[in-house]
Amino acid sequence: MEFKITKDFIAQVQQYVEENREKELQNLLVDIHYADIAEIMDDLTNSEAIYIFHILDSEKTADILLELDEEVRDKILKELSSKEIAEELDELSTDDAADIVGELPQQRKEEVISEIQDVEHAKDIVDLLRYDEDTAGGLMGKELVKVNENWSVLTCVKEMREQAINVQRVHSIYVIDDDNRLKGRLSLKDLLTTSTKTPVSEVYIPKVDFVKVNTPDVEVARIMQRYDLEAIPVVDELGRLVGRITIDDIVDVIKEEADKDYQLAAGISQDVEADDSIIELTRARLPWLILALLGGFVTVKVMGLFDGAMKEHSELFFFTPLIAAMAGNVGVQSSAIIVQGIANNTISGSLWKRLLKEVSLSLLNSSILAIILILGSHFLLDVSYELGLTVSISLISVIVIASLIGTFVPILLNKVKIDPALATGPFITTSNDICGILIYFSIARIILGF
Repeated sequence: MEFKITKDFIAQVQQYVEENREKELQNLLVDIHYADIAEIMDDLTNSEAIYIFHILDSEKTADILLELDEEVRDKILKELSSKEIAEELDELSTDDAADIVGELPQQRKEEVISEIQDVEHAKDIVDLLRYDEDTAGGLMGKELVKVNENWSVLTCVKEMREQAINVQRVHSIYVIDDDNRLKGRLSLKDLLTTSTKTPVSEVYIPKVDFVKVNTPDVEVARIMQRYDLEAIPVVDELGRLVGRITIDDIVDVIKEEADKDYQLAAGISQDVEADDSIIELTRARLPWLILALLGGFVTVKVMGLFDGAMKEHSELFFFTPLIAAMAGNVGVQSSAIIVQGIANNTISGSLWKRLLKEVSLSLLNSSILAIILILGSHFLLDVSYELGLTVSISLISVIVIASLIGTFVPILLNKVKIDPALATGPFITTSNDICGILIYFSIARIILGF
């Protein structure tokens, strides 16, 4: 049964903390998952969260650290000594420990690393800190099971038993040569059904998917998603096996990328959260709002070029919001499909074929919409034939142009190494509003004459 965090439960925790009822609080939290405890601590004051952290055993608090809100985690780490932090890191896998250490100031980082009792663990953490956090090297952990191709199956099993002690979950058994270069993987079934005297070199599978230490994290996620991998080995520039990336790390990457793309599409220029300060939220939102405002000025200027239409055909302006809205909606639809295809690496074929497909699709959709518009404007709005024809032709033209812009812009941004998710937000909406209004009044001038 899923544990539910209620206001009453939070109140009970706060009461135990206030009354310093350590034993009762430990019993209350003993069977609760560390992720739920982290969520509870996020809702408490700093002093209450720190109190809970101190009364729990390090095996549990180490996992809680990873789940805490970043701001709460920073405050707790400031309250802990370097030795206490090192004790927490001893309970974590190398990749998670490196993430925690990476958030510390440089001087504190060195102090914490020097306090880690397990020298090999400390070395692995230091090694991982060398890599950028958005690369395979920054994602990987050092814990894995590897066997030498020259070992017998019997030796292989003995070594695996020793290595598995430090590995929380064994996804794969990797095969290396004498220089630690990755050669392949070993099937557990083959290992169990083969004579103990057989060399590993005769039974291992040479085909194995891998990534290099400098492979971008989003590319790692794409590869693992495409091939349904639970883990993938990481090699250095010489092909030596240096670590592995597990699916739980990739889920975090996918979530972070989705959050970033969603914010970009909504017109937020940097990674923010609802609890961030007003200054941080303003800095993230304001640039795109300024862009939208400038776009509005341009739109007003464009409409000013056709002030003669106001005098002779004032009814044209009743359809202006419709044209602008359709242009923005179609542009966002087209760009969203392209951005999704780029993210999933499913965009294939030449750009011209893609544009031709979008033109065909937009012509079909716009023709249906134009027919509905003509009928609706005639029977419901009682507008003239010329005006209905003007709006319908404008609608078709605007939809075609908007779909082309929505298709071309994200592909172009991707080519020049700019996140194409930018194209699904105010950028596309504003540009298509301007183009839509310009096309609408230009066609109206040709048909109605003003």
